[in-house]
Amino acid sequence: MTSLRHKLLAWLLAVVLIAGMVAAWGVYRQARVELDGVFDYHLRQMALSVRDRSFEGMLVEPETLTGEFDFVIQVWGRDGGRLYFSQPHAALPNLVRLGYDTVQTGTVTWRVFAIQERGFTIQVAQPMGIRNRLAAESALSTLSPFLLLLPLLGLLVWFTVGRELRPLETVARAVSTRSASALEPLTTGPLPDEIRPLVGSLNDLLARLGRVLSAQRDFVADAAHELRTPLAALTLQIQLAERADSEAQRAAAFTALKGGLARATRVVEQLLTLATQGSDAAEHLPVPIDLAALARQVVAERSPLADAKAIDLGVTGMDQLPLEADPESLRILLANLIDNAMRYAPSGGRVDVNVRRAGENAMLEVIDDGPGIPVAERERVFDRFYRRPDNEIPGSGLGLAIVRDIAERHRASVVLDDAPGGRGLAVRVRFPATRFREPS
Repeated sequence: MTSLRHKLLAWLLAVVLIAGMVAAWGVYRQARVELDGVFDYHLRQMALSVRDRSFEGMLVEPETLTGEFDFVIQVWGRDGGRLYFSQPHAALPNLVRLGYDTVQTGTVTWRVFAIQERGFTIQVAQPMGIRNRLAAESALSTLSPFLLLLPLLGLLVWFTVGRELRPLETVARAVSTRSASALEPLTTGPLPDEIRPLVGSLNDLLARLGRVLSAQRDFVADAAHELRTPLAALTLQIQLAERADSEAQRAAAFTALKGGLARATRVVEQLLTLATQGSDAAEHLPVPIDLAALARQVVAERSPLADAKAIDLGVTGMDQLPLEADPESLRILLANLIDNAMRYAPSGGRVDVNVRRAGENAMLEVIDDGPGIPVAERERVFDRFYRRPDNEIPGSGLGLAIVRDIAERHRASVVLDDAPGGRGLAVRVRFPATRFREPS
């Protein structure tokens, strides 16, 4: 059974039925108590009414009482002989205990009351089965209305649950009839308190999807614009190589073509990285990592490129700072920072990577001795495809955009500052305290 309406109907009817049975049991027990009091009173009154009769000279077994008379009366004389027995066929004990008592004879349980008056012993008895039957009939009469009303109650629950679930069906219909591009918030009128959080979550999801789709459209438009220029340049360089009249002109054309291919390859790689980070971010769950160990790995991977440019790439401090983060994303972040630093550092220059504690936070620093970035440009260089007007070093304009995107997903901040000594650039990524864990 998967229908919420069916489940509610079954559970509510079951609860009502169980409650009715419990109530009937309570009524039965209460009826037993009340009937016991009433019938005990009757036993006593009947015994008292018999005491004034004269039993002298009566037969031991007189004519048996007939009809629906439920009580059995016995009378014993002063010598212990039985003078009167109203139902000789009834099996009752001859031993008598004065007052009230409950006795068992064979399969019958009796409630007995006995007194002694004027030398006679009078006993009045009643089968307990009669009391049980009357109590059960009283309980059944109490439960009968519940049983008769159960189908009506089921219909009432069915229609009530359907009416209360109608807003949920309205929301489901509003979502199912929407097109893929309709991301406006759901407006379904007044909603119950239990459904309002669901609609709010759906609206939040639609808003996030809208932002993601808008970013993808912007990304596709920017990528198409940025790829158009290097592809046009490659086409022109191929044409120049085809028209070359001498070997020297042909060699120069192929050299320019190789440079153009390298730039186009770099742009495509960065675009793929940016697209991958944007689409797969939600699938990468944070895991415990050692930021210092990760930095040493990336530095070791980039060392051959640094040696080829005669750049001193190394580490100046490596505090052990465990984080909970996506290791692949942080590897891309650090690789982009180091690649940018080596691209702008002069031949024979220096690039330092530092992992240290900054108060309660973890700090990752990449410092170079290149030309740096003017203060007025430090915010714009994080925009996608932005390149400074006077920048002659080839690049895609995506490196720092990727760095900031990864940092924001880790709730970290990225700050550009002057390198120590006033020359070069220092990029500092500060991870908040919530991302920093003390070593165990």
